Amino acid sequence: MTASLRVLDALRAARRPMRLVGASGQLGYGVPTPALEAAIARRPDMIGADMGSIDIGPTYLGKGEMATAPAATRRDLRKLLHAARGLDIPLVIGSAGSAGAAPHLDATLAIVREIARADGLHFRLGVLRADMERPMLHAALAEGRIRSFDGMPALTGEEIDAAAHIVGQMGTGPFRRALAAGVDVLIAGRSCDTSIFAALPDLLGFPMGLVMHMAKIIECASLCCVPGGRDCILAELDDDGFTLESMNQARRATPVSVAAHSLYEQSDPWGLTEPDGSLDLTAARYDALDDRRTRVTGAAWRGSTDPTIKLEGARKLGERAILIAGAADPRFIARHREILPEAARVVRDLVCEDQPEDYTLRFRIYGIDGVRMAPPAGEALPGEVFVLGEVIAPTAERAAEVMRTTKQYLLHHGYPGRLSTAGNLAFPFTPPEISVGPAFRFNIYHLLHLPDPDAPFPLAIETL
Repeated sequence: MTASLRVLDALRAARRPMRLVGASGQLGYGVPTPALEAAIARRPDMIGADMGSIDIGPTYLGKGEMATAPAATRRDLRKLLHAARGLDIPLVIGSAGSAGAAPHLDATLAIVREIARADGLHFRLGVLRADMERPMLHAALAEGRIRSFDGMPALTGEEIDAAAHIVGQMGTGPFRRALAAGVDVLIAGRSCDTSIFAALPDLLGFPMGLVMHMAKIIECASLCCVPGGRDCILAELDDDGFTLESMNQARRATPVSVAAHSLYEQSDPWGLTEPDGSLDLTAARYDALDDRRTRVTGAAWRGSTDPTIKLEGARKLGERAILIAGAADPRFIARHREILPEAARVVRDLVCEDQPEDYTLRFRIYGIDGVRMAPPAGEALPGEVFVLGEVIAPTAERAAEVMRTTKQYLLHHGYPGRLSTAGNLAFPFTPPEISVGPAFRFNIYHLLHLPDPDAPFPLAIETL
């Protein structure tokens, strides 16, 4: 019997609290061994880990590459595979390979298969793919079943064709289907982080409001604790609530820290929208059991009558080169909003003598407006700033040409009040201009309406 079916049968036969381990908020950046060992000692019923996010930006989705280092990713996967197989419990991983498209999922599966061969592990592996077929998207667009949200412009057919990769964020249904089919290890492409932890307790009939609230918290491991961290967290779920406990004794899950986590990646602390419905936290309670554990109750769930899938796609903009420099001249800092456009115009006149202006050139001045788009008026200027220049051009060669020219002319650009001609910039290393590869942007971030939101996510099962 597979791990998922064994756990389902055992918990159905003896209705008891279910123990779930959130192993990592983003697998591949390290799973602390002492906390994982402490979690294993508590004999959990499943181990889950999120592996991806849009927090890393569009480039990894566009390029089809992992954000994490291969060696660290392999180490984390090996730890969790051995932990789950040693206990004969399901291991569930979502958003494989950072962005969850076919290249990311396939790279993750290759590592899992290699570990299984090298370590003599045998298990039934379930795979859920999240890539969206373009003909289906074109048809949905023509039928008015794709809509914008979060300020994105209306989707066009041209943007569908231009995206390097397009994924859909799967909800709980595909995970539920895979676990019910009987797997030991389940690895999914792009998915809602809650789905990783919600599917198994949902199959067991635990209240969905509690299940989703718990899943939203433990997918980030011990980030909800004081101090927050990446150590494994243990949730014990029953029909009335769930209890949270970090597996690192130095981290405390307090009522305030757990409640505050409701704002993580959310603008509304009272609700959360998922593909399958919405979570209502207005009646949620957070009660300390001791100085390290908090019990949570009260969340309600409202299933959706119009389920949607969030689409994510990334389009290549061109090749990027950057300039890294600093400045400590108070006159340069005070006049930088005049100096930078002036230097950019000089560069344009030089590099566009025999070809069009086919690039974009931007600057960020860290210390003033590198992070804040609108610093407060009248704020005192810093004594030194970090200057980041960015150019995006059709080719790497063109981007390097523009940025190298920019470096030289910004370095020596004259302006009223300048006292020295030796240079306006300081460079931390050489070369200060660096080609960093292709640049992408999210061109698809839309909602797809489907009568069956589970249909686009096929399940494949193999035995290793």
